[in-house]
Amino acid sequence: MTRLVTHALAVRPTRNERAAQDFTSSLRGHVLNHMAAELKTRFETEVAPKLAEAPQDGRAVHQALRGHPYFRFYSSLRIAAQEMVWSSVDAAVRRDAERLKDVAASLPDVGGSLSLDPALAVPRNVSAIDVHLMPGSYCAEDGEGDLAAGAVYENGLSVFSFGLMGKNLDDIGESSAFWLRHAHPDFEPKDILDLGCSVGHQTLPWARAYPGARVTGVDVAAPCLRYAHGRAQAQGVAAHFVQADATRLPFPDASFDLVYSSMFLHELPLKDIAAVFAEARRVLRPGGLMLHYELPPNSQLSAYDGFYLDWDCWYNNEPYYKAYRDQDPAALCEAAGFGRQGFLQTVVPSIAWYGGEAVAKALAGPAAIGGNTGRLADGVQWFVYGNWA
Repeated sequence: MTRLVTHALAVRPTRNERAAQDFTSSLRGHVLNHMAAELKTRFETEVAPKLAEAPQDGRAVHQALRGHPYFRFYSSLRIAAQEMVWSSVDAAVRRDAERLKDVAASLPDVGGSLSLDPALAVPRNVSAIDVHLMPGSYCAEDGEGDLAAGAVYENGLSVFSFGLMGKNLDDIGESSAFWLRHAHPDFEPKDILDLGCSVGHQTLPWARAYPGARVTGVDVAAPCLRYAHGRAQAQGVAAHFVQADATRLPFPDASFDLVYSSMFLHELPLKDIAAVFAEARRVLRPGGLMLHYELPPNSQLSAYDGFYLDWDCWYNNEPYYKAYRDQDPAALCEAAGFGRQGFLQTVVPSIAWYGGEAVAKALAGPAAIGGNTGRLADGVQWFVYGNWA
């Protein structure tokens, strides 16, 4: 499945490595579609009828289900598949690491830039945790100019997503940008900021959607940013990547029209989320927009669906996941100084799965949060919210 990485920084797995990747992708698809459906059926038919009262939240569902043999089988297999994602790509990336550095250095300049800060202290929520069970997390480095962590992440995402992230692994950004461009056709951002951009998957779609804009991605992980810069250059997209902490942005007040993030907030402690929102408000120009693709909040889901999404908090090395999902998005925006009248949220169908026509239909108004909203499973939809400044 690393065959989804088709630009100049693509690694060259062996036939056996490709077979392992394809198997792992298929296994994850089976676990997150068929086994997930069976798990819900087992809960509804074998566990819930024996409870004195219906679970009121996801934590109660988890407590009721965690001893069930099928839940333990499902969880064990899902954890194993997650670990297999990284092991299936690691050898090819390590073998190719020096060549990737050389390729990145030789790519033609298309107008983008890379600015690293060696003095930046990587926060412990990144450096001390193998997030998503990815060995070394996003920031592990092996010598000057190393970009292997970025390559591991992109190739791993190709395996991890079993085709649901689109041909360029950028479906979240593509879908979000398509929705915004059509839902608010008069909004023409000139400066766009992507927070926690990692390797730039969801950064580049904004440059394509708004070709006159200057697009900047920030992240704390230097190896990912080196890879992101090379990846953008390889695809002929002028984007700018800056090593910075989103809780302390190195940009002046009122310097962006759109501040965006994708699957970033749930990896942060609550105090850092508050700081990120405050910084986003600070750097936005009047009339600008803060927009986040994230997981839907527990308050807008059934107890079972809340439990299902919170599985990652307990078993996938994402300790801040549930605390974030227990927040009210509108309240987070308001606490950062945004006016509640400017709050928006919607569910955007995946362009890769449904096509642009389905996304266009979502423009009519806020869509209902369905069972596959935020879930990487067949029929995925993206939960998007934000606030106008």
